[in-house]
Amino acid sequence: MFTAITHSQIYVLDQDEALDFYVGKLDLEVHTDVPLGFMRWLTVNVPGHPDRQILLEKPGPPALSEETAQQVRELLTKGAMGGHLIFTTDDCRKTYEKLLGRGVEFTEEPTERPYGIDCGLRDPFGNSIRFTQPKEQGS
Repeated sequence: MFTAITHSQIYVLDQDEALDFYVGKLDLEVHTDVPLGFMRWLTVNVPGHPDRQILLEKPGPPALSEETAQQVRELLTKGAMGGHLIFTTDDCRKTYEKLLGRGVEFTEEPTERPYGIDCGLRDPFGNSIRFTQPKEQGS
């Protein structure tokens, strides 16, 4: 029936700040940045993987009424509405050190898990991000 997931969405309060974080700190790349008049369609992706995009959406019309958008912004600001993203990396500890050096604040340091090594952080808007170094097969 379905053949792929092409877009995922998270809410951000400021799309320029989101670009600074996702592109400037996490090294994602801008896929699409188009003003549509009623909203800005802003997507990023892992370099070399344009087939899977993350929409960095500001809460508001046309998807939400202004009243609902205000409620979403308040919940997001409290950290109660954040989305979730999970990335993979070849070296979790090295990626952690690189991002730490760029001022990224972590919620959890790299930790050994049954599935590999992973750690956690939050973006400036409260969205939860994890990245994992998957366990090698046969390990």
